[in-house]
Amino acid sequence: MDIKEIKEYLPHRYPFLLVDRVLELDLEARHIRAYKNVSVNEPFFNGHFPEHPIMPGVLIIEAMAQAAGLLGFKMMNLKPADGTLYYFVGTDKLRFRQPVVPGDQLHLEAQHLSNRRGIWKFACRAMVDGKEACSGEIICAEHKI
Repeated sequence: MDIKEIKEYLPHRYPFLLVDRVLELDLEARHIRAYKNVSVNEPFFNGHFPEHPIMPGVLIIEAMAQAAGLLGFKMMNLKPADGTLYYFVGTDKLRFRQPVVPGDQLHLEAQHLSNRRGIWKFACRAMVDGKEACSGEIICAEHKI
């Protein structure tokens, strides 16, 4: 999926759209691989931290949640235009292992674990150069709009 198709499935827009491209989407295996190019021009680097820029952890989590949301939309064969959104509602087993800095390509993976009564759970990882930067379970709630 390129950015044009991603924007059909995610309601986020600049500066909060955190998935640049989907590399692999396997609906049978319920798995997605995507990435975000981390640029020094990102607005959050102005304050986090000007002399030592680090991507905020909450935005790494959000990027994983957006990848998971793309997978959920594709699994349901729905788009936000159909009247459904996925809200990020929580995380379990979250760990940060290394900082993400300008120039990194943040690779995102999400694996569907379960969905019950509109609550979706995904095992997610964010990696840079093959090394895990963050991992955890992302929990989303399906919401009709």
